[in-house]
Amino acid sequence: MSTIEDTRRFYARLMAANAGSSDPRLEEVFASVPREAFLGPGPWTIVAGNGRVTTPSADPSHIYQNVLVALDADKGINNGEPFLHAMWIGKLAPKLGETVTHIGAGTGYYTALLARLVSPGTVTAFELDDKLAHLARGNLKAYGNATVVHGDAVTMPLPPSDIIYVNAGVVAPPAGWLKALRPGGRMIFPWRPAERVPLAVMVTRTQKGFACDPFMRSWFIPCVGASVADLAAKIPTREQAARSRSIWLTSDKAPDRTATAIFGDVWFSSKNLSAKPGD
Repeated sequence: MSTIEDTRRFYARLMAANAGSSDPRLEEVFASVPREAFLGPGPWTIVAGNGRVTTPSADPSHIYQNVLVALDADKGINNGEPFLHAMWIGKLAPKLGETVTHIGAGTGYYTALLARLVSPGTVTAFELDDKLAHLARGNLKAYGNATVVHGDAVTMPLPPSDIIYVNAGVVAPPAGWLKALRPGGRMIFPWRPAERVPLAVMVTRTQKGFACDPFMRSWFIPCVGASVADLAAKIPTREQAARSRSIWLTSDKAPDRTATAIFGDVWFSSKNLSAKPGD
């Protein structure tokens, strides 16, 4: 019979393969960080479509699959799909010594993975839910470079960051999040400007501005304080959202004819930052 170590190792190989990352450390961290340590005592509730299935026992092997594990079923909060997070983390390509801000950390599982990948760099994890923040603090005690903040990342200032990892859906990233990105910094967030426009977006801060890449469909629970558009917003269609190639602060540049979406302080453009002026 295979041991839990064998199960974790195979799970890690699956995660790394799905991520398509060239960084061998991705498989290493998925194998070394115990997922069950962040889920509470089993048996666990698995979210399957619109239904729920309870694992037959507290054997951790049940959760080393690409399954959503409920953290707070009443609020619709789960531990996240491992395949998706492996892909996102692989796309961000965390490097040793980088500074990470994790928004919507839940109980800290993906925070722990990020902490391992950037150590001796640091991770600041924001979690608005009091219970989850308390659990995350306990779960992350073994990760000395991770700090949990029980607070609102929408209104609180973020530390200067090389990576911002957002696990709650927003109509647009708050201006403060963009400003917190260091040169060369990357942010991934779930963009939900409209009910039928759920996209994952990668943002990179370049010398020319904020380049963006809507690279896949994605759905997360709404981010409190940043998930409802105001009446003056320009809401994009799915096609317009998918054409977005850069993000601007209105304080830096007024929206122009290339605007695909406008949300107060922030607007999206179809213009690629590598394009020549006038294109």
